[in-house]
Amino acid sequence: MENTEILTPVMVLVGWTLFILIWLYAKRIPAMSKAKIKPDDSLNQDLSAALPLGARQVAANYNHLMEQPTIFYAAAIAIALMGHVDQTAIYAAWAYVILRILHSLVQCIYHKVMHRWSLFMLSSLALGVLVVNELIKLFG
Repeated sequence: MENTEILTPVMVLVGWTLFILIWLYAKRIPAMSKAKIKPDDSLNQDLSAALPLGARQVAANYNHLMEQPTIFYAAAIAIALMGHVDQTAIYAAWAYVILRILHSLVQCIYHKVMHRWSLFMLSSLALGVLVVNELIKLFG
């Protein structure tokens, strides 16, 4: 098994995050224009309530993709660099990425909190499997 194989799901999640950034701009800029919000207006107050839910949810999802996935990136790159890639790591990495993409779709399209939370918890479990599998190799 190639140690770089774990980097494919990493790059898929990076690409997905950039897609969400484009989606964010596509939703937010027209919403700001329609609400007559100028970019500098946000310097003195939080104007997010003036934006429709759809624009706020995509922005929130982009922020979420800047949070926990940073642990995934660090873990996957560390596993690749240490040469410890195995089938468990690959499955856990792909599960994490697929679940995060589904989480994004739920949050950005129809936003059922319990569905989103369930996907977040499952993705956290996949991340936990990835990390614990590596810790066992290191200290087990």
